[in-house]
Amino acid sequence: MTAIGQQGDKQRDLQYVQEYKPVKEGIRYLRVLLYGPVGVGKSSFINSVSNVVRERISSPALASATTSVKSFTTQYQTHTFIKGRGSSKTIYPVVFNDVMGLEEGNKSGVSADDIKLALEGHVKEGHKFNPASPLTKNDPGYNPNPSADDRVHVLVCVFSANASQIKTTVLEKMKSIREAASELGIPQMAILTHIDAACGEIEKDLKNVYKSKYLRKKIKDFSAAVGIPLNCIFPVKNYSEEIDLNNDVDTLILSALKKMVDFGDDFIEKYYQETLTWRDLVTCRNS
Repeated sequence: MTAIGQQGDKQRDLQYVQEYKPVKEGIRYLRVLLYGPVGVGKSSFINSVSNVVRERISSPALASATTSVKSFTTQYQTHTFIKGRGSSKTIYPVVFNDVMGLEEGNKSGVSADDIKLALEGHVKEGHKFNPASPLTKNDPGYNPNPSADDRVHVLVCVFSANASQIKTTVLEKMKSIREAASELGIPQMAILTHIDAACGEIEKDLKNVYKSKYLRKKIKDFSAAVGIPLNCIFPVKNYSEEIDLNNDVDTLILSALKKMVDFGDDFIEKYYQETLTWRDLVTCRNS
């Protein structure tokens, strides 16, 4: 582990993310899908990314301020970040999707099958997840003909550093989702949230993030349980009580965000050839 980067690193990463554009024809957005257990801070991370990219406090995703055993997010929604103002207003070409949290049992939380469908772009915007009834091809929320923009380009697992060991049934769902993403060639990484709540020395000074033995062990245990490599797991602190931006918070978020863009862009370059649509690639894959 290394130390939190300097101001120059933050500005370099910020400029990189703000200026990024997918180069493949027909792809307007790099799509990041967040998944993980209930209450780990998925929606809060989206808001934190918005704060950093837009360089001001903002709140594009509704997030719960309380810890709950039930998911606050119930619908499939694309979160975009506004760039500019007035008539010149556009959105940044990196978008995030949040889903209902994973819960214990087969009738609670989002279905792993629903997330697998989302990976391929088959879940329509605004679809309300039903834990008791996963999405099928006959449902109005099913998208039969996903575009390259609808598909997921990076899959990010979100877990809380302040949480106890992952429950067995939740872990099984996570592994199933990871296997599906691997079959599709979608790159995967993870972010570890609530690092300040989990460790007193980090709460005192965020610069201690890479000095914490507790956090180091937490990351190693998480990597062993879920199967995500250590160098693809990024500790972050979400914005929660701050009313102004914080350089150390920004730096950690930007480090994770830049890697998401890198991974997603590599995936787009590798799998989206100008002579083939994604449906052509799936046909080749299944033939």
